[in-house]
Amino acid sequence: METLLTLSVALLAGLLMSRLTKIWNLPAVTAYLVAGVLIGPYCLGQFGVYGLGFVDAADVSSYSLISEAALGFIAISMGNEFRLSDLKQTGRQAVVVAVFQAVVATLAVDLALFLLHLAIPDALPLSAVLTLGAIAAATAPAATLMVVKQYKAEGPVTKMLLPVVALDDVVGLILFSVSFGIAQALEDGQISLFSVLVNPLIEVVASFALGALLGLAFHLLERFFHSRSKRLSISVCMVFLGVALSMLKFRIGPVEIGFSSLLVCMMLGTIFCNLCDFSEELMEYIDRWTAPLMVLFFVISGAGLELNVFTGWKVILIGVTFIVVRSIGKIVGSGVSSKFMKCEPTIQKYLGITLLPQAGVSLGMSLTALTAMTAAGHSEVGLVIRSISLFAVLIYELVGPLFTKIALDKAGEIKEKPVPPRKKAALEAKAKKQK
Repeated sequence: METLLTLSVALLAGLLMSRLTKIWNLPAVTAYLVAGVLIGPYCLGQFGVYGLGFVDAADVSSYSLISEAALGFIAISMGNEFRLSDLKQTGRQAVVVAVFQAVVATLAVDLALFLLHLAIPDALPLSAVLTLGAIAAATAPAATLMVVKQYKAEGPVTKMLLPVVALDDVVGLILFSVSFGIAQALEDGQISLFSVLVNPLIEVVASFALGALLGLAFHLLERFFHSRSKRLSISVCMVFLGVALSMLKFRIGPVEIGFSSLLVCMMLGTIFCNLCDFSEELMEYIDRWTAPLMVLFFVISGAGLELNVFTGWKVILIGVTFIVVRSIGKIVGSGVSSKFMKCEPTIQKYLGITLLPQAGVSLGMSLTALTAMTAAGHSEVGLVIRSISLFAVLIYELVGPLFTKIALDKAGEIKEKPVPPRKKAALEAKAKKQK
């Protein structure tokens, strides 16, 4: 009962908050995150009443299955943007921009935090500097995609944004694996070629291979079903299967083979959309079915934001530096690379701002760092990485979607929603009466 009550309260809180924030014309994503904070451990959850709020971090994490499933559906939607017909026009540009802006953001944060390390070495170890620099590369696909869908954004910036965000996480994963491998070597005093170079490449290749197999299986299976409901059901089944298989990990000698659910489901969507001629229609069905799931995902994400990271001035200083420098790196990196690739002026000007949101991927990286560093006896380093990541996510998730919306609006890619016929007729009748 408590589980269903909590989920219903979370869903209702998110929906009601979206009505309230609509007054200020804020994105729905921001409303859901704020609703999560309000019913989270630091607000309503303080009363300790299970079912009426999230009472602590453990209570929030108990709903991680919803977040995993939601990320799977977000990833398959991102993969649906990699159509060969579109990639012929923007594919090369998207790859260059995605790689360049991610690397620039990483190097900029590395340099800025290294200077802070020289000033406060006790609060910011060098291994944490390297790891946080790599985490800076990641962008939140969930918040970005939700803003694009909510406002039905369409145009050059949007067309470039979605593949760049998807590729950005691939680049971020590789940068994190390499940087964190070096960070562990600094702490342990020895370096492992497998942990620095081999394992991250294997994870990316294995994820793409698994996703490709699932995408092919998806295409073969959907031929046996013709009704909308059954095709929707098989779609949900394949996403669940992709997320589940992504949790597998095993070793072959010194090589650890793991998978990224984001990459697996993204490749699943890419293969399927290029093989199936009605994939766009099917994706529309999936979007409608997953709408409540996405609300719950962002409300739970808001409830999981750690407000206690503001306790120390050093954490705030490092966090603010991380946020400011990462933002500059993303904006400058995307601007320079898109100009070099001769992208349209609106892409050069506004793309970088849309890449600021940061959430699930970066939190997953920081949690990996915390777990590995704690197991190796360097828990203080892991806690620094986790605290700064939480600080950045808290700020980026609350303001990032708004910046994305503003940038797309300035680029002229958010059109006014068409007025429904009945409402339009009512407005016209009212205007006639006033005359």
